[in-house]
Amino acid sequence: MKHTQKSLDELTYQVLGAAIEVHKFLGPGLLESVYQKCLFTELRYQSIEFQTELSIPIIYRDQKVETLLRCDFLVEEILVLELKSVSEILPLHQAQLMNYMNLLKVPKGILINFNVINLFKQGQKTYINKHFDKLDQF
Repeated sequence: MKHTQKSLDELTYQVLGAAIEVHKFLGPGLLESVYQKCLFTELRYQSIEFQTELSIPIIYRDQKVETLLRCDFLVEEILVLELKSVSEILPLHQAQLMNYMNLLKVPKGILINFNVINLFKQGQKTYINKHFDKLDQF
């Protein structure tokens, strides 16, 4: 499927809905790995295609460099989802997500912090990069 900005926005809405379902069931205060496993189950339940713990390639001076970089979820090869369960999101977390998006050449990413009372209002932020502008609007 060729994604557009509109279809990517709709996918973002679906994925956020899945994260909210997990958060409604579990609440705040658990380890990130628990939320990741439950979100894995929820995305599957909703028939959303994704890869998890995807190794992120680094090409430096035309050489592939093996690293331990892994993104939590790559949804439909167009949306990076990075999960946290922390007291507050730091600029480092945002930089991590933006780096993953750029290295994977993915136009959109969502940073989700499950350690909040209201996930929609406090626990999620969406980011786009230069690849988003290359997508058709509709």
